Formats: sequence, structure tokens, C-alpha cells
Amino acid sequence: MAMFAVCGPDDEIIVFEPFYANYNSYAVVNGIRLVPVPTDIGNGFHLPDAKTIGQAVTSRTKAILICSPNNPTGTVYTRKEMDMLVDLAASRNLYLMSDEVYREFVYDGNAHTSLFKYMEKYPDRLIVLDSLSKRYSFCGGRVGVLVTMNRGISEGVLRIAQGRLSAGYVDQMVAAELRHIPSGYLEGVCKEYRKRRDILYRGLQKISGVEVPQPEGAFYLIAGLPVADAEDFCRWLLTDFRDNGETVMLAPAAGFYATPDLGRNQVRIAYVLDSTKLERSVSIIARALSVYGN
Repeated sequence: MAMFAVCGPDDEIIVFEPFYANYNSYAVVNGIRLVPVPTDIGNGFHLPDAKTIGQAVTSRTKAILICSPNNPTGTVYTRKEMDMLVDLAASRNLYLMSDEVYREFVYDGNAHTSLFKYMEKYPDRLIVLDSLSKRYSFCGGRVGVLVTMNRGISEGVLRIAQGRLSAGYVDQMVAAELRHIPSGYLEGVCKEYRKRRDILYRGLQKISGVEVPQPEGAFYLIAGLPVADAEDFCRWLLTDFRDNGETVMLAPAAGFYATPDLGRNQVRIAYVLDSTKLERSVSIIARALSVYGN
């Protein structure tokens, strides 16, 4: 809805790759072109400087779309990065859209910087997008929110919503019960995800040839593997490999890039399994890498 509200056919939105793959689906449906700006696994997928981002802006660019904490990388953009993005969007007359669905899941003293902090200064150009589906493990529950102080965008999105979509009745009933969430729930969930993050990250670090930045938030990481083609490796894990009758299913990270050949040796892992299963998964990955291609 946000894309449709700010863009016309053949307009462009800047994204930072790797990015959530469905952004591309939403863009295609609306006749919009996503313009990817690469980020680097070497610095934990943090943003390039304003000059580099600015070089991607054309006369067709209407917005920048970000996700922090990030899916698929687990990166949390710093206050300095957010300041830079907001200033860039304001100086180039662009909308800045922030997907903040993982906002509570931030680790190690890092802090999530929301676009809400900038709304009063730049009321016409900022759009916050959020959902109940992640913080409450309510996957598939399509109940979310779009927040903007731009009355024209708000009215336009409302028309789209009335014409095309409403949350299912079951979803609404479940969402209504979320007002009864116990105090401390989110803190407990965040603590558990941090524990799982540590198990997965430290385990992968010990595997020779694996490159993995420490995720700062959300519940995903991207790891570079010592293979030429991660998609072939992921397929082989499912079709040909077993360790004591067990294997793992990984997501080839090339699917989160728009630029051809980027991410070919990378995989995305969601640490949503319990700690024991994550430990076992790491041992399976280590064993698989030791025999793959031999």
C-alpha cells in the first residue's frame, strides 16, 4: 500500500540488498522498479555513505525503503545511519519508509532508532510500517499498521485498504486478545532469541571457511559458506546428505539480492528453533561442509 501510494508506474524505490524478498513482489505488482544498493557482509551489512546512496537516486526515484532490525541480515542501523537516511531523503525530496516489524528484538546494548523520532521534524516524508506477526509469533496474522503524518498519503492508503484488503475475522479476534499479554513477555522473548543467536553465531564461527557477522537484532543471520554455489549446497543437503538420518534446510541468500551473482555463496538462517536443535543443526552443517564436493 505504501509503495502504491508514493509511486506511479515505472517509478523507483531504493532498497539495500540483501533485502526481504517480498519487497520485490510488491514492487512488481505495482509496476515499480526497486533499485538495489549493495551492503557488505564484511561490516555486518551496515549502510554505505550518503554519497554512494545518493548516486542511486534518479528523476524516477520516489522513496527509500529500509528494514531495521533487518530481515534477512539481523543488522540494526545506528542513530548516525538513521540521521543520514532522514537527511538524505529530506534533501532529495524522497519518502523514507521504515519496516519496523522487529523493533523489540535488539541485542548487546544496541538501540533501535525508529522513524517516529523524526516525524515532527519531517512530517510529510516519513512512513512507519509495522505488524503484530513477529513480536507475538503470530506468523500469518495479517494485522499491521501504516503510520504517517502526511494526510494525503494517509487518505490515499485508506482508499486502497477499503477497496482491496481487510484483515480476516480470525486474525482480528486473535489480535484483540493481545491486550492481555503479560508484563515482561517481550523481554523474555528477546532474551530467548539472544540466547539462540549466540548458540548459532558462535557455532558457525568455529566452522572453517564460514564468514558470519554477529546479528544485532531480529532473528536472522546471513553466513558466507566455503562453497561456490550455496543454492546447490542447500539442494544437496535435502536430496543427498544425512548425518545419522538428519539434515538441515537453509535458504540460499541469492534470493534476497536483486543484483545478479551477489550472495551466491551465502545462506540465510532463522534461529527460531530451540537451543538443542540449533546446536544439532550447527553440527550437521559442519559435517556437511566437510564432505560436500568430495
